[in-house]
Amino acid sequence: MLRIIGGKKKRIKLEVPERNVRPTSSIKKEAIFSILESHGMKNGFNIYENNTFLDLFAGTGSLGLESISRGADFCFFYEIDKQVLKKLRINCEKICLSNNYQIINKDIMEENFSEIKTNISTIFIDPPYKLNKFDVILDNLHNSNLISKNTLIVIETNKETLINVPDYLNIFDERVYGKTKISFINIV
Repeated sequence: MLRIIGGKKKRIKLEVPERNVRPTSSIKKEAIFSILESHGMKNGFNIYENNTFLDLFAGTGSLGLESISRGADFCFFYEIDKQVLKKLRINCEKICLSNNYQIINKDIMEENFSEIKTNISTIFIDPPYKLNKFDVILDNLHNSNLISKNTLIVIETNKETLINVPDYLNIFDERVYGKTKISFINIV
């Protein structure tokens, strides 16, 4: 059962599609947010307050919704699968106010993120494990001016996946949980 694990909406259940998603487990989600919050504190900024998040390959929206529950102002959710979108909408309506989220139904690999006109605090990238064109996604985000000095990027992959990180980015932490690797990236 998938739930929000922290913040104002803690314990609210999320809808999960029967296929085409691999929701982040509570253990991994707690680790992700603990590392992000710790990094923010060490570097003198609150990752949630007055900040916008971006959840790519959103699926259930679990990571972006967790951010909203913990105090983020806004989250953009990108999802292409029409069946998954139905559950994502239900989840957003449970957790968010109508003015603190937007669902965008576009292909990430071809996206220039023209809908986004604000700086992004944190970007979650949790694609199907077979996808490995992270350099394309990261370059698209960078070319769209969505990655700034304080932007944090979290990529969830199979533990065997190698991520080609462009020269302007740095993997500052990496953790393995079973078959999953979680990489934490910031700008150099």
